[in-house]
Amino acid sequence: MVFYSKHYDVIVVGAGHAGCEAALAAARMGCTVLLLAIDLDKVAAMPCSPSIGGMAKGQLVKEIDALGGEMARVTDQTAIQYRTLNTKKGPAVHSSRTQNDKNRYHTVMKSVLERQPRLDLKQTMVERLVVEDGRVVGIEDHTGFGYAAAAVVLATGTFLSGLVHIGFKSIRAGRAGEFASYSLPEHLKAMGFTLGRMKTGTPPRLKKSSIDFSPFTAQGSDERPTPFSFTSQGISLPQVDSYMGYTNPRCHQIVRDNISRSALYGGVIQGVSARYCPSFEDKIVKFPERDRHHVILEAEGLDTEEIYASGLGNSLPLEVQIQVVRAVEGLEEAEIMRPAYAIEYDYVNPVQLKSTLETKLCAGLFMAGQINGTSGYEEAAAQGLWAGINAACKLQKRPPFILDRSQAYMAVLIDDLVTRGTREPYRMFTSRAEYRLMLREDNADLRLMETGFELGLVDADTCNDIRERKKAIANEIQRVRSTVIKPTEAVNAFLNDRGSKPIDTGMHLDHLLKRAELDYQTVDKLAPAPQPLPCRTIQQVEIEIKYEGYIQRQQHEIDKFRNLERMKIPEAFDYTGVHGLSNELKEKLTAVKPASLGQASRIDGMTPSAISVLMIALKVFSHHAGSDERAEKS
Repeated sequence: MVFYSKHYDVIVVGAGHAGCEAALAAARMGCTVLLLAIDLDKVAAMPCSPSIGGMAKGQLVKEIDALGGEMARVTDQTAIQYRTLNTKKGPAVHSSRTQNDKNRYHTVMKSVLERQPRLDLKQTMVERLVVEDGRVVGIEDHTGFGYAAAAVVLATGTFLSGLVHIGFKSIRAGRAGEFASYSLPEHLKAMGFTLGRMKTGTPPRLKKSSIDFSPFTAQGSDERPTPFSFTSQGISLPQVDSYMGYTNPRCHQIVRDNISRSALYGGVIQGVSARYCPSFEDKIVKFPERDRHHVILEAEGLDTEEIYASGLGNSLPLEVQIQVVRAVEGLEEAEIMRPAYAIEYDYVNPVQLKSTLETKLCAGLFMAGQINGTSGYEEAAAQGLWAGINAACKLQKRPPFILDRSQAYMAVLIDDLVTRGTREPYRMFTSRAEYRLMLREDNADLRLMETGFELGLVDADTCNDIRERKKAIANEIQRVRSTVIKPTEAVNAFLNDRGSKPIDTGMHLDHLLKRAELDYQTVDKLAPAPQPLPCRTIQQVEIEIKYEGYIQRQQHEIDKFRNLERMKIPEAFDYTGVHGLSNELKEKLTAVKPASLGQASRIDGMTPSAISVLMIALKVFSHHAGSDERAEKS
């Protein structure tokens, strides 16, 4: 095999959302990086929904941005609709979502990659890894040509043994119209990795001019859209509506009559589907009592006629898809420009990864995105950033980049994967984050931007701005807590006008702010701040004070959580000799090799009594290790 003359620090295989973030992070941290894609015209493609964010996913994007990642910035340059979800609930679950121009997203991200110093972008298909003495040293492509590197990040998406299904017609493809990789997954199996099979899919694309939108309800952008990135100055593209409608009993009957012709129910598909994003035929089978389901029509871009028909994803033959689509009110004359399809692909069980996303089997080899069993652009991008940072840290002999579950949604994602693994496509939800009140969208920059600066991914001016804002928030909270409002006639009249109970004794301003009917802007009129504060500073002050009791309780829970996390488990610890643990738990602990007692507690099947047994065994192990060390010194 002939190797390219240039030796890289990091090679990233796959230029989807995970690969792009991994390559950019490593390059920005000073590494020379090679990013390889099967097709350079599909870099950062959006093969499914033309959107970024959503419930819990929006939090991931904000965290990526706060750490210096690229997704939010590209989103703001390509978004054609902005919506904030869950606004009727508390700030812990507010989530941003955009609809994006798919082609612009690809073009902008590709341009960012091409202009990034120390990053080369090339088109090829990787056939196998080059490994020496248990460490990856490069890759070999489909032509037999090699590229050398000290670390490799696999971000292969749905391309490993990809198989597209439309009815009983199966096509080898990583996505519709794109080559799949069959040699690389076989090579990974030969290396000793355990692979599984998953299934996802995408709905049909319809021609806009063939749709009657009158039966659908238009949904526009928020009245005052907020950019996704903390550094974006505004929104540049025109905003467009999406349209919500419904299926009907006739539509459902067509599916029932043809269910045996579905790849999913006809026995063709073996991969595991996502429970949380079922295909249309899956909805009909699993929810027979429902007489309608949502259909949401979203533009795929400003300069295309293609409309994404969310809710109509299926694996039925095209002739049946046409019947199903045209049974929906408003779609009677709709033309399908691209059919819906299901796709099966291989993934690597993520319990084979360390918390850095480096594999346990092969040093220097990292994995990110759908290869780890996840679904969604945002989950992939978060893993890509994490893996790219850790690849750079490993080569630069810096401490690994690991956040805990109380610090970020992406830490919850990574911890869930490497601790519990997944048997179905993993999707992020707010309910997965135990400390979600602390992990809000609005404070992602306050939580993580200084870490991004320390990594070299955030500039000094931006970091200084964050530090100044933290000071301003703390100072204003202190002022509000120490300010006493006296029960004057004017004050009580003011409160009465706003539907708030009058006061008969002096009251601290923060107690008034905690009243549900009052907000910061209102109470500030009673005792104005020395100088006007920015809106985002006001927002943090109000949240911190209004939710103070909940925040204190959650902080207490975090303190207990961190006590367990601080109890580290040596890598050499032997679980097989621990009396009191079941054989099943011993096998799981040996496979996962948890780094701490906290991580061990989250392994499926662990009980409080098992944790107690493990804690005692660790103390005995530490005592013996200390005795041996003292004996050696003497």
